Amino acid sequence: MKSRIRHATALLSALALTLLSGTAAATNGYFTHGVGTESKGMAGTGIGSNSANGPIIGASNPALAVFAGDSWEIGLAAFSPRRSYTAGPSLAMGSGGAFTIGPGKFDSSSEWFPIPYIAKNFRLGNESVINLMFYGRGGMNTDWDDSNASAWFNPSGGMGMPFPGTYGAGDAGVDLSQAFLAVNWAGKAGDSFAWGLGPIFAVQMFEAKGLMNFMPYTETFNECFFFQAPGTCDPTPDSLTNNSHDTSTGYGFAGGIWWGLSDAVSIGLSYQSKLSMSELDDYSDLFAEAGGFDIPASTKFGISFKGTNDVRVNFDIERTEFSDVASVGNPMVNIFSCPYAVYGFVLGQTGDPLQALAAAQASPPQNCLGGSNGAGFGWEDMTTYKVGVEWTHNDRNTWRFGYSYGEQPIPESEVLFNILAPGVMEQHFTLGLTTQTSGGGAWNFSLMYAPSKSIKGVSPFDPTQTIELEMSQFEFEVSYIF
Repeated sequence: MKSRIRHATALLSALALTLLSGTAAATNGYFTHGVGTESKGMAGTGIGSNSANGPIIGASNPALAVFAGDSWEIGLAAFSPRRSYTAGPSLAMGSGGAFTIGPGKFDSSSEWFPIPYIAKNFRLGNESVINLMFYGRGGMNTDWDDSNASAWFNPSGGMGMPFPGTYGAGDAGVDLSQAFLAVNWAGKAGDSFAWGLGPIFAVQMFEAKGLMNFMPYTETFNECFFFQAPGTCDPTPDSLTNNSHDTSTGYGFAGGIWWGLSDAVSIGLSYQSKLSMSELDDYSDLFAEAGGFDIPASTKFGISFKGTNDVRVNFDIERTEFSDVASVGNPMVNIFSCPYAVYGFVLGQTGDPLQALAAAQASPPQNCLGGSNGAGFGWEDMTTYKVGVEWTHNDRNTWRFGYSYGEQPIPESEVLFNILAPGVMEQHFTLGLTTQTSGGGAWNFSLMYAPSKSIKGVSPFDPTQTIELEMSQFEFEVSYIF
C-alpha cells in the first residue's frame, strides 16, 4: 500500500509543471466553478450527495471520497475566458496630475488554456480510503498587448501626453496559476455518516508586466524619497513588475462531513482553510505585506434530494473569503494615503512644497503598494448559490445540468486596478454526461457557459473618466475513470 501511494503521489506531483505552465481560471472570483467533470456538469454542486462519483469529488467535500471507487480519475479542461475593458472619454486626458487610460475598447489576448487534474483512491480495510488529488482551482490571466492601448499623464503636472500600454509602461497584464495537492483520509461512522480531512499543499506562480508607472506609490520609493537622506538609497523598486514568473508554496487543510438524514435527503459541509503561502519576493513592491498572496478560505454547504431512483437534485452554497487576503481585499483607496499621493495633493492645494513635504512625512508608507496595509484589488467576499440535477437515464448514461449565481466581488470603485484581474462573472450554465464503458470504466463530459457580465466605475486617478470591465467564458472538460 505505501509503495502504491508513493507512486501515485509522484505521478500527481509530476503534473504540476504541466498545470502551472499555462492555466488561467476565473469564474467565481478567481476560483473555478467546481472541481471534477461530474461536479462541474452540475455547476459545482454535490457537497451533500453520496452519488458514486470519481475520486476527485474529495476536492469538493473530503468526506465524499469514501463513496468513490478504488479507482483513478484523469481529466482535462479546455477553458476560454474572453476579457475586455472599455475606457471612456476624459475631460482631463492626463493633464493637471490626472492619470487617464487611453479611451477605447481593448480585448485581452490568450483566450484558451488547458487545465488537467488527476485523482486516486486507495481503499483501506476498515471502510475508509486514502484520497490523493492534484488539480487547479484558482488563477487569472490577462494580456493587454494591443498596440493602440495607451495611458495619458504628465509627471510634471502639465499637459497630458500619451505613453504606450494600458498603464503607459508597455504591454500590461498578469498571469496567476494555482495548483493543489490534497491528501484526504475519509471514512464512515455507520451507514448515515461520513467524514474526511487532510492537508492541502499549494503552489502558485505569478507574473506581472507593464506596471512601472505605479513606482511612486510603492513603499520602497516612499521610504527612500521621503524618509532617508538624499543619496543614501535608491528609490527605484526592483520587485514591482516585469520580473517574469515567481513561485510561492504553502499549505492548509480541508475537512468535511456527510450526513444522510433519510433515504432521500442528505446534507454535506466542507471547509478549506486559508492557505498560508510564502511571499512572492519578486513582486514584494506590488502586493501588500511585501509580496503576500495567501489563498482565501472557503466554506461549502449542500443538501441533496433523491426524488426517484433516477433523479437527484442538489442545492449548494459556497462562501469565499477574498477580503481576508490583504493583497486581494485591501481597497485601492489606501494608495491615496501613501506619502507621494499626499505630497501631490497638498502641493496642488497650497503650492507650498515645504508644507506638502511635512504632510507626506506624516503619512504612513505602509499604505503604499507592498506595505503592510498596501493597496490591493479591493475584492469583497463572495457567496455563490448553485443548483444541480443528476438524471440516470439508463444503466449506461447519466446526464447532469446546473446553474449557479454569485454577485461578483469587484466594487465599482476598484475598476482601474482590476483591468489586470476582471473576475466579474456571476452566472454559469452547465451540462454534463457520464457514459459507462464495457470494460468497467467511465467517460465524463461537461460544458460550461458563463454569459457576458460587465461592471463600470469611475477611475480613481481621473474622476472625469469611467472604465468598464467585461468578461464571458466557455469551458469543455473530459475525464476518464478507470
